[in-house]
Order: sequence, then structure tokens, then C-alpha cells
Amino acid sequence: MELGAIIAIAVVALVVVILVIWVIATYNKFITMRNNIDESFSTMDVYLKKRFDLIPNLVATVKGYAKHEAEALEKTIAARNMASASGDITKQLEAEGAISGALKSLFAVSEAYPELKANTNFLELQSQLTTLEEEIANSRKYYNGVVKQYNTKREVFPSNIVAKMFKFEKRPLYEVSDVEQRENVKVEF
Repeated sequence: MELGAIIAIAVVALVVVILVIWVIATYNKFITMRNNIDESFSTMDVYLKKRFDLIPNLVATVKGYAKHEAEALEKTIAARNMASASGDITKQLEAEGAISGALKSLFAVSEAYPELKANTNFLELQSQLTTLEEEIANSRKYYNGVVKQYNTKREVFPSNIVAKMFKFEKRPLYEVSDVEQRENVKVEF
């Protein structure tokens, strides 16, 4: 064999090795990013579960004062049940948005009842819910951040080749779907 042929084979072998290493590294990065998305969704889900568990107590407290406000109470419980029954991530994120809207209407109902606004149980539940809402908002930001990184990586060249080869699917962002939820809500207690 000639020296030129040996060098050509060595160069081709080196390029193949580099390409294989790059594919492995890119694949592993996608796995890491996918696991980060799953972890961030699980974290958000824990906070949402806490909120789901808090809602019946809140509704029961309001129900004692606002017996004729059944519609707002029923919407809140229906939204909670819909969210807890959701199977996939996209449906769960949509249902979770419905809970936020239902809670806003529940707190709006409480405005008409000064004795409710002074109730210790209601104030404690409201405080817990406020803290949970902040934690949920932060976990949504983190979830959207890791999903954005993952989706960007799977769409840009050349990593999109590996994404297509191994069928890494696009992940949904958490988005506010209802125009009403985009408006500022003034709730005073």
C-alpha cells in the first residue's frame, strides 16, 4: 500500500470516529435535556397537586358564607377534577389554566362577603394559595426554559439530524391559553 492510501484511510477513519463521537454526544445531550424536562414538569406537578388538595378546603370555607354562589364553586371543583384526570402533558397544562381562572372567579365572589374576608381559615388558605401560586409560576418558568432549550436544540442544524434519527419529539410549552387569564385581576381581601 502506498503512503497516500494509508493517509487517506486514516483520515476517513478519523472523520468516521469523530462523527460517531459527535452523534453519541448529541444523543446523550438530548437524553439529559429530556430528563430535565420530565423533572421540571414533575416539580410543577407537585405544586399543582398541593393546589388541588387545597381547593376543596377553600371551597368548603367559601361555601359556608356564600351558599347562593354555587356556580363559582362548581366551576372551581370541575376545573380541579378536569386537571387531575388529564392524562398527557398538553391536556394537563390546559386544564391547569382553567383552575387559575376558576380560582380568580372564586376570589371575586368572596369580595361580596366581608365576614368571609375576615375568616381566619379563609385568610390562611388564601396565604397558602398565594405561596403555592408563586411556586407554580417559578416552576412554569423553569419548565418553559428547559423545554425551550430542548426544542431549539432539536430544531437547529446539525443536531436536528440526530433528533430525527432517534425521534426526539417537540415538547409543549406552558402557555396562557385564555385571553381572560392575560388580564390583570384585582383581588382584595
